[in-house]
Amino acid sequence: MQDKMNLPCFRVVDSSVMHIFKRLALPVFLILPAIILFSGQAFGHGMSEAEKQSILAGANLQYLKLGATHMLSGFDHLLFVFGIVFVLTKFRDIVKYITVFTIGHSITLIGATFLGLQVNYFLIDAVIALSVCYIAFANMDGFKKILGIATPNMLAMIFSLGLIHGLGLSTRLQQLPLNKDQLLMNILSFNVGVELGQVAALALMLVLIAGFRKSHHFKPFSQITNFFLIFAGGALFLMQMHGYEHSFGGNQETASLSASKKKGDISSQSPNKGLPYPVANKPDKKLWKQHVVKVTIPINGDSEYKVLLAKGAVLDYDWKTAGTALYFDFHGEPTGDKTGFFRSFKKSTAAAESGTLVTEFAGTHGWYWKNKSLDPVTITLKIMGEYKRLEE
Repeated sequence: MQDKMNLPCFRVVDSSVMHIFKRLALPVFLILPAIILFSGQAFGHGMSEAEKQSILAGANLQYLKLGATHMLSGFDHLLFVFGIVFVLTKFRDIVKYITVFTIGHSITLIGATFLGLQVNYFLIDAVIALSVCYIAFANMDGFKKILGIATPNMLAMIFSLGLIHGLGLSTRLQQLPLNKDQLLMNILSFNVGVELGQVAALALMLVLIAGFRKSHHFKPFSQITNFFLIFAGGALFLMQMHGYEHSFGGNQETASLSASKKKGDISSQSPNKGLPYPVANKPDKKLWKQHVVKVTIPINGDSEYKVLLAKGAVLDYDWKTAGTALYFDFHGEPTGDKTGFFRSFKKSTAAAESGTLVTEFAGTHGWYWKNKSLDPVTITLKIMGEYKRLEE
């Protein structure tokens, strides 16, 4: 035991730290899951058309409000800022480091959004979560005590991590409907809102820290806090990677999907290629339903269209735009499932797609489209098969 206490990684934990840790561990571990759950729900990836229209109607003031709300509900950003200011004692240093972080995330927030550059929101949020671990590890002088190397220049690292945080903010902003004619003002309004939210959170943090800094418990409490930041950052990282694996990972099975340029042609398929019925008993297409659906997606907006299909049902489909390529995810969700499971059949970016789907489970099946262009896009979707429309 004595040998362990002489190791660098054990020196950081003394008896007073463990005493406080025992008193705070239970509430921290009870509160943390709720914080992580709320952080995932506070700024959802989806948004109804009514909400999008209300944002457009609210003009730049609405974007300012959304920027402030996102910062105040973005626990990964708040934890990172808290990690920066927690060990700083001089107001000058606090201003210097927060300014560098602000410049960093403003550059990528404004630049990436204006240029339409996007990254996967799960992956960028996972990197942001790791930045929380990094700042706490640096606060504990972990580079020197544990790794035996000099701590990287903190101003440079905070600026670099600020660029990454800005990409995350830009990804969120681009999920909102942006006005083509007021694009720059929308971006700037959102950025100002982010800064106002950050100032409000920072002011509260500094008041709480200043009131506790003179206490003799502050030093051991600061060590416990840094351990908590590492744990929280790690938990947020795992949550984001789970979301990425669930939505975009390679473990999802592929249903029996035959993409064909010959719309409605399933006669060339054999019973060994996934058809749930003998070829001799193929359904009579004369009895199939047929519909033509128009779906208009606003600037930087998204939309879904789904139908209800029984297990073994056949759906012929053909959709196209006037030429604008859209990101799409053709997927299905089993009836009665409450876990959030879905199965992606095809994900790509295209201006048109056609084919035939033979379902492997009963449930809703359809498309998610994302319009990343600066103009509204109308999709003409033709479907034919054994389905029930959700609006019926």
